[in-house]
Amino acid sequence: MLAIKEYYMYDAFFQWTRELASKNETSGFDQTDDHKKFTQLNYKRMERWNKTFLLNEELTKVLSALKTKQTWVLITETWCGDSAQLLPGIAKIAAASDGKITLKIILRDNNPEWINAYLTNGTKSVPKLISFDENGTDFFVWGPRPQGAIDILTHWKANLDTIDKDQFHVNLHTWYGKDKGEGLQQEFIKLLSNAY
Repeated sequence: MLAIKEYYMYDAFFQWTRELASKNETSGFDQTDDHKKFTQLNYKRMERWNKTFLLNEELTKVLSALKTKQTWVLITETWCGDSAQLLPGIAKIAAASDGKITLKIILRDNNPEWINAYLTNGTKSVPKLISFDENGTDFFVWGPRPQGAIDILTHWKANLDTIDKDQFHVNLHTWYGKDKGEGLQQEFIKLLSNAY
């Protein structure tokens, strides 16, 4: 496992996102107006998911059966829309593990060695989650989004002449709302079941 210089626990990351949003600021090196706007929107998304994300029974059983402790390192930035839709659920999964999973959130731009080691098809897409055992060995790598969201992205890229970027974002975030975290949970059921 690579060294971690600085990390956030979920509650601290959420509070920091709220602070940035209230000051019209954002994380990362790219301090654009869009990223500042997305950070504000993402705080609202995270706030909503904190209240509404519910673990399903199957994942709860898988978590209770975990035998070995894991550290989850999640790479992200506050402007990332996918992260805002997923991180609250990932945090709830870790919290439901009865201390077997520790979630550490690190910033992509401050940790280039991490994101460069876990690229997605050559890109620095976030969120990216890497699970390690107690010896620092990789269990699994997940991200940046569940298959249902990947399908929407793939469809958009194949239809750039008829679907603009704004409509893609509407389609993507509508899917997250309708899915209610189920796609994420199904993928983590498989990952955690296969880890041992």
